Amino acid sequence: MNIALDMMGGDFAPLEAIRGVQLFLSENKDDVHLTLIGDENKLNPLLKEYSISPQNTSVIHASEVIEMQEHPTKALKEKQQSSISIGFHLLAASRTDAFISAGNTGAMMVGALYSIKAIAGIARPAIGAYIPGDNGKLSLLVDVGLNADCKPENLSQFALLGSLFSRYILNFENPRVALINVGEEEGKGNILCQAAFPLLKENDRIHFIGNVEGRDLLMNKAEVYVCDGYTGNIILKFAESIYDLVQRRKINDEYFNRFNFEMYGGVPVLGVNKPVIIGHGISTAGAFINMILMAKKMIEQDFIEKIKSNFI
Repeated sequence: MNIALDMMGGDFAPLEAIRGVQLFLSENKDDVHLTLIGDENKLNPLLKEYSISPQNTSVIHASEVIEMQEHPTKALKEKQQSSISIGFHLLAASRTDAFISAGNTGAMMVGALYSIKAIAGIARPAIGAYIPGDNGKLSLLVDVGLNADCKPENLSQFALLGSLFSRYILNFENPRVALINVGEEEGKGNILCQAAFPLLKENDRIHFIGNVEGRDLLMNKAEVYVCDGYTGNIILKFAESIYDLVQRRKINDEYFNRFNFEMYGGVPVLGVNKPVIIGHGISTAGAFINMILMAKKMIEQDFIEKIKSNFI
């Protein structure tokens, strides 16, 4: 398998991406080849410094970088030689099997939607993020920002996408799916939630358990939590603030330490035709190795084909 990495994306590029590659290759000697996309004048000295063998890697030069503050669509159009643009070109041409970046999130979303495109039958792809439960396991929150405004049928598709990811990537045999709402009773919530509930209830491809409230998210009530991207992004950013607060107060707690995004790497774009993983802008080596491991597992599980078989 061939996994492509944007080596120029993120606040600590390319050093932390290089260190992540070194960590991965030190533990994985199998058939994974890493395609490193970036400025070869910056990458080659670091590859030499960290003794990264060309046997498992190849460098593709990218003379441009899409900066974090740039407009995603405009930047992708105007910077055809950027590491993100080249990464999606390689993926769309099947020269690589997955693409990872901690760069401009908007550009990654636009690239995934317009270069790789949505799987047939999926109206809107979504982004999933992890919620640590107090039982030591992870739940998946879908969507967390790709779709601020949704229709009821979108939430039903998010539920199936999240359920498939939870089953094949997070290893839950029969993941429970819950709708985030302002009350547990059927009929609660805004127009979107009221209309989505019966669709989820009738969806025989998921294990729907009903509504949950915000206070339930950390209490292992479900393995997949479904909401629109506006709500999900607020929840995600709030969860990130918990870890920041714990760190500032110098609290060492096993549970709250699991709010550290580095442990999971990045978040998957669910519903597009190839594996795409988006990392946080402040990703360091630990995040990069975990993103590579996630991409590897998605390829090994033939995860995209499993999604396609459920949306025929």
